[in-house]
Order: sequence, then structure tokens, then C-alpha cells
Amino acid sequence: MSEPAATVEAKLPKDLAAERGMVNVQIDGVWLQVPRGMRMIEACKLAQKEVPHYCYHPKLTAPGNCRMCLVQMGMPPRPAPGQDPVRDADGYENIGWMPRPVIACANTVSENMGIRTGGELVEKCREGVMEFLLINHPLDCPICDQAGECRLQEFSVEHGKGESRFVDAKVKKPKNVDIGPRVRLDDERCIMCSRCIRFMDEVAADPVLGFTQRGTHTTLTVHPGKRLDSNYSLNTVDICPVGALTSNDFRFQMRVWFLKETKSIDVNCGTGSNITIWARGNKVHRITPRQNDEVNSNWMPDSHRLSFHQIDSDKRLTEPLAKDGSVHAPISWGSAIADSAAELRKFHASEIAIIASARMTNEELFLVRALASELGTSLVTTVPRMGESDGLLISADRNPNSTGAKLVWQSGDTAGNLATIREGVRQGSIKALLVLSEDLVEAGFSSEDLAKPAFIASIQLLAGPTAEASHIVLPGAAFAEKRGSMVNVTGRIQRLNRAVEPLGSAKDDWEILRDLILALQGAKVGDGPNSIEDVFKAMSSQVPEFDGLSLSKIGDLGQAIVATGVTIPLLDNERARKAAGLING
Repeated sequence: MSEPAATVEAKLPKDLAAERGMVNVQIDGVWLQVPRGMRMIEACKLAQKEVPHYCYHPKLTAPGNCRMCLVQMGMPPRPAPGQDPVRDADGYENIGWMPRPVIACANTVSENMGIRTGGELVEKCREGVMEFLLINHPLDCPICDQAGECRLQEFSVEHGKGESRFVDAKVKKPKNVDIGPRVRLDDERCIMCSRCIRFMDEVAADPVLGFTQRGTHTTLTVHPGKRLDSNYSLNTVDICPVGALTSNDFRFQMRVWFLKETKSIDVNCGTGSNITIWARGNKVHRITPRQNDEVNSNWMPDSHRLSFHQIDSDKRLTEPLAKDGSVHAPISWGSAIADSAAELRKFHASEIAIIASARMTNEELFLVRALASELGTSLVTTVPRMGESDGLLISADRNPNSTGAKLVWQSGDTAGNLATIREGVRQGSIKALLVLSEDLVEAGFSSEDLAKPAFIASIQLLAGPTAEASHIVLPGAAFAEKRGSMVNVTGRIQRLNRAVEPLGSAKDDWEILRDLILALQGAKVGDGPNSIEDVFKAMSSQVPEFDGLSLSKIGDLGQAIVATGVTIPLLDNERARKAAGLING
């Protein structure tokens, strides 16, 4: 039996909101549906309406202390007893507007609420808040490291008065304060948003920051006897909306508007934190975390973000080398590849071993598999690198692509041959080694072990014991110089993007492996894959988990392709806080 027409008409889209856990909210005259319990500032964001703010951060609790996010709120007036609510032509109740503003960061939406992000009331209030913020703020924008990405600078233009009525001398506060090994504090610039305090307390679990004094003399400081030395301290610099907290590593190095931004991933552990690489003139100047709520939220460890300095280290290898007696001499790439192939042909397949790395991309590991097949050897391994999880973002697996190696090699234990190879080198049964992006000392080989093989060829980034022992050294590319993919510990495939070109004559690792395979086959260089996309296409046809994907389809945030049962502690903590209503997440 059909439902009565009146009932069908009553279930308009606005009436279905409650069934979906949504509420109807009017934002600047436009009705939309948003999740029940959402903060007003997030609802405005969904409506693409900017609400300026300083203290609010979606991953932190909302103290509501900067007052910059003021909006005008309205609700339907309560009808007199016996009267029905007054509704407009679309069925929404008429809104009665409050004569005073409310903060959007700490208030949540409710059914039939109205929000105005502009208008005379809101604009005048914001101008007043901005005027108070600038009373004691130093006018040193030209020399401030935050210039170009300063929210105070931007909002003072968009929402400020353009002049100050304050004529007294500004309150002076401590400048260039050493509060930790990686962070400097300029208290005069601090606007007391408390983001850094809340981050250290709620996310880093190291509550060492706080406010002292009162009124205009309030200052940010470190608790007595403490230092801001957490391995997550540089995240406070990222979220500081002004130039109060600056990085010792980056301050006074480069203006941000000169830098090119490249989206990539961190390769220092299995988490694979999403990052932005900031570069200019083929030099990386800084790395910052990039938001990915399925991997690292908005954060990353200091130790990981500062590791990029090895790219232009004094130990960086930039040209192929061949050992002449006890010293290495530069040779051409053509000679390096041809000589390596000629030497490897001298040995039986059982006398050759390949030590690859779970720091390599999927595409490189796929070519390693092809190289092993060409040589006929089954002695192929990666080097395990395990430690302890820090309970936040640093994974116990210090290799960034252990999961990818298992998928590409179709093996549950890609490091199973390491002990066999090590013993074979010591016994003399393994006479030729191919070492790919690994340091054999970390793999348990002694200097005496390294002297035993008749031939060692290695792809290396930095000079070290393995490069020193190699008969031919092939200079590879750093993570910021590569394009490719990796799979993190949770089974999410993610993409590296090239931010700078390899230094000197160094080559991308996949190109070196391709050329070596072609040399062993006696083929021409042009006969192999011409791009990393070609390698991924060939790999996806053989690895079921990659079927239907391409480097472009992976996207900036990656895709989950396999279940590993591993979770990231920081994300577990964040989801619990979101479920408790403490943050918007």
C-alpha cells in the first residue's frame, strides 16, 4: 500500500537530516546540513567561509582565548504558548539574531541555527580584537622569519583597522630565548594563543610549556628546570601562527616565498609520515609535516624532519668510482655499468648474492627482483632494521618499505637470506656481492668480511665502509631526488615525489638497476623502461595488490591496499580524543 502523499511531502531533505545524524544550519544566508556536534568554525569551513582564528586548531582542544573567531549567531525565537513556529517558504524556522557575537571555535551547531561570518557587528569586533593583539606586538615584519606565512600579518590586513590608537611605549619581553636545542622563543611576538602549550601537553605528552605573569606582561616560558627538548618540539614552530617560535635549523636561512613546495613522504621509519619538501636552487631548505589523518595527522618527529641534511653532506657521492689498487678513481657511467656487468658474468650464479634495502622504493625492489632473475641467483635479501616504537609516530620498523618489499618480492620474510649470505661471504662460497643502498656494517659484516669477496659493486648515497670496500661505486639518489612508491606499516601505498635533481652525476637508483639489467642482457639502454611510470606499470601487472594503480592514481594521500593489523599509536590517541568530543580531529 502506498504511503499517503502528505507523509511523502513532509520528508523533505531538511527533514531527513536528523536520521543521518545531521542538523540544518544557515551560514551567511545559505542552508546546509552538517554533522551534529560539529564546532561552528568547522561548519563554516565546510561552507567555504573563512573564520579567522589563532588559538583554535582542529587537532587540539579549544580554549577560546584569542577571540578572533567571533561570529554572529541566531536561533528561532521561542513561540508564545499555543502558537506554532513561524517558517519560511522552504519550511525553515525564521531566525532571530543575537545582538552580541560568539566564538565559533568552542560552540557547536544545533538544528535551525544561523551563523553570520560577516556584517558590521562581526567586523567591528574583529577589528577591536586585532587592535588589542597589535598593541604590544613589535613591528618587525621585514626581519621576522614568519613573514610570508604569518597569520597575524595576513589577518591584520584583512580584519584590522590599518592604524593604531595606542601611543604609549610597547611592553618589552624576552627575545631570542634558548628554550630547547632546536627551538628559539621571541616572547614579544607571542599572542598567547597557547597552541604550543596544548600540543606539548595533549599530543607530545611532555607538558613543559606554560604562561607566567599577568595581563600585558604574560609571557610564554619553559617550566623551571625543564627544556623543550622533545623529539616533537619543532611541531610547535609549525603551528605557531606568528614568529614567536622559530626553528634553529631554518631561521634566517631563506624567505618562504622563494621556496618550491613538493609533496612527498618521510623515509626514516615504517610510518611514512606525509611531508612537504621546501627547496630552492636544487637545495632542500626545510621539511614540514603534511596533513594525512590516516598516517601522521599533522605532525612528525624532529629527528625525521632534520635528516634531509645528508643530501648535501660532505660524504655525499656524486660520480661513479672504480677501485684502482687501494684508492677509488672517477669513471664514466658507461664504464661503470659495463664493467660491473662484465665482472658479474665471471661468477657462477651460486657465487653471487644481492643485498638490497627495504629503504628502496617498490619500483627499485621490482627491478632488483628482475636483476636477481637475470643473474640466476636466489641469494637476495634486505636488511632488517628494528627498534622500539616511541608510542607516537616512530615505528618499531625503521625501514620505510618493509611491507612493500614483501608484496613486490611475494615473500613473507625478505630478510631471511641475510645470515646465509653473511656466512657465505665468511666461508668464501659467495665471491661477488651487489649491495644496493645498504651499509654492510649495519648488516653485521665486519671489515674483514668486506675484504673477502672478489668483487663488490654497490649503489651508495654516502661514503662509508661499504663504499670503501666496493670495487665499483654507483652513486644513487636521495629520497628528495626520487619519484616512486612505498607501502607503510599499516599497508598504505604512498608516493615520493622529486623535489630536487640528483647531485653531480648521481642517478636515480631505478635507472642504475635498469641499465645494469640491460648490460647483462647485452641490450641497448633504450630497450628498457624509459620512465618510473613504465616500471610501475610492469610491476602492477605482476603484483596483485598494485593492480589497477599507477603513480598518479595513488594520489597525494595514498591508498590502503593491504591489511597488516598494525596501527599508529598517535592516531589511536587522536581518535579516542575525537570520540570523547575533546577535538574536532
